[in-house]
Amino acid sequence: MSCVKLLNDFPFTFSREATYQVCEKVETRCSFLDKLGIHLAGIWICECSCGSSDLPLDHLRSDKGWSLPNRLCPCRGPLSILKKQLCSWSEYYEWRGISLDSPVALLLHWPLTMYQAIQLAFGKQLTNETTDELCIHYLGPERELYQTAVFGELHALLPGVRVHIDFVGPEVPHDRDGETISLSSYAHCMEANCSCKTPISTDDSSKITLRFHSGYYHDCYEELTKEFLPDLIIAPNAGIAAYKSWLPTIELIREIEVPTIFSDYCEEACHLAANCITSVTGTPLAIPVQLNPFRHPLAVEDSALLLPCYSNCFLFGI
Repeated sequence: MSCVKLLNDFPFTFSREATYQVCEKVETRCSFLDKLGIHLAGIWICECSCGSSDLPLDHLRSDKGWSLPNRLCPCRGPLSILKKQLCSWSEYYEWRGISLDSPVALLLHWPLTMYQAIQLAFGKQLTNETTDELCIHYLGPERELYQTAVFGELHALLPGVRVHIDFVGPEVPHDRDGETISLSSYAHCMEANCSCKTPISTDDSSKITLRFHSGYYHDCYEELTKEFLPDLIIAPNAGIAAYKSWLPTIELIREIEVPTIFSDYCEEACHLAANCITSVTGTPLAIPVQLNPFRHPLAVEDSALLLPCYSNCFLFGI
């Protein structure tokens, strides 16, 4: 509770509405998104309960755009290559030339949390000078399955690195099990004449591919690793203490010894997860519980806890 002010601290012009006013029920997620003009629009459809159920399968596609003008979204490549590690939303927005009234952080927390997890796992800025290929096993995806276009931002965050991401979880539709898609561009803006509609001129050295697997990680692992062995495992908003199905997955991760980064909605959930993990591994966390600078800036609505809760709020790892 002593960290409430810090948890609610974001640089955006809409921060008070997205944090305190949502928690105090002055705003709802729907009313907030509606004010921004993105309620149920394109890839924003899962950001409130209105659009989170019975989504048609065609939403599991990578061509959904931002539904925003290009001045408010990173629809094209950066003007400069990253020369230092990004440490805050302010630094990211400045680097990408986006004004702080843009809501794109509400979706970009997925690839930016992945970026932060990579830095934590490998302890250095990851570029094509340190590696030319990265395979990530991404466990338990839900909303992000319908927001895959935003992972195109990895072109900017990891220039020159071939990134392969396996999305693994029971929420992956069975019809899409084994499907692979390639992200050849950034998520598009809404302007018809913008240059973002032209695919990025890339070769295999900066390719981003996503593959989908329906089922639990411990059941899918052998099939997953026939083609790619993982360099990193990421489990966003894992809820380890809440689901017994995590135990065989934790046991598998202990055996294969692959760096693994978890996130959760609040610090208490992370500490409960740490207790579960250490009961299986017999060792303390390799990466202690810490605040994620790229957490979702819109508070969880109607949380059962008085604690501020945000998607991808805290990170920890083994």
